[in-house]
Amino acid sequence: MVFFNNIEFPLILIIGISFSALRKIVCWGTVNYMTLSERNTFFKAGIVFCAVCTLFILAASFFIYNGAGYSLIDGIEEEIRRPYSFFLASNYYAVHTSIAVSVFFSLFSIIFILAFFERTSAPEILYIAMFTIAFAFEAIRLFLPLNFILNYPSFYVRIASKILLFIRYFGIFSLFAASLCAAGLEVQKTRNIIFIIIIAALVITMGVPIDVLNWDTSLNMVNGYSSLFKMIELIAFFTTMISFLIAAKVRGSAEYKYIAIGVLFAVAGRGILLSTDNWIGPLPGIVLLSVGTWFICSKLHKIHLWL
Repeated sequence: MVFFNNIEFPLILIIGISFSALRKIVCWGTVNYMTLSERNTFFKAGIVFCAVCTLFILAASFFIYNGAGYSLIDGIEEEIRRPYSFFLASNYYAVHTSIAVSVFFSLFSIIFILAFFERTSAPEILYIAMFTIAFAFEAIRLFLPLNFILNYPSFYVRIASKILLFIRYFGIFSLFAASLCAAGLEVQKTRNIIFIIIIAALVITMGVPIDVLNWDTSLNMVNGYSSLFKMIELIAFFTTMISFLIAAKVRGSAEYKYIAIGVLFAVAGRGILLSTDNWIGPLPGIVLLSVGTWFICSKLHKIHLWL
């Protein structure tokens, strides 16, 4: 009996190996909580990973521009879709810029988080860090223009698309988990929360068909059930905001209300950067995302500084 097809098995293997590595960092022996030192080690590992993704972006950018990758994509217009009906013409260089600033944001944010929280214990910040690190994986979108230059098997494009989809939901669910911690979820259950996030994102990823012969102008592969999964993202987003507002009432701290506003900005910026296909998107996208993340981190730091 075949349980997984030739796409799902390597994807599960890759994610399984990644989860094992994550457990080595965040699942700490026989106890169920993370020490400050172990958490900082995770942040430092995230910095290294984001730096590698940044180097990949720089190398891929040079390779794509010199290999005329976007000119090759333009020659197959019948297979390209626009994610939304914007009044500006699509531009792959704008998309490339959005991908690059997403990766740069991930690197600078995790450095900022380590510097800001190195000596401050805040249970929510681990999940915020996971949310920011997820943006480094947006570099995967460059596999499409690289494919037109290198012409590698479509199997690799599908695997890359599945991994990117998994990481995107892992990131949004991590933000949701941060709000649950703020609302009163036991800090000691960190390992279980991470496991649940991984399983939830994996279930979604496994259930989404991806056609590697179709993509949109934001260099995202066209996925099945897109409306349903957009609804899941919206539900997670609104629940996250509500949880932070509940935290403001339960903990008697108005700072959590500002964190909810930060979540609104960050998620709005994320949506723009992940779907924009013209020059109107990169600047407001990265500004909203950066301001929202700064709001979240600065207010969390203020809340936990004297605890």
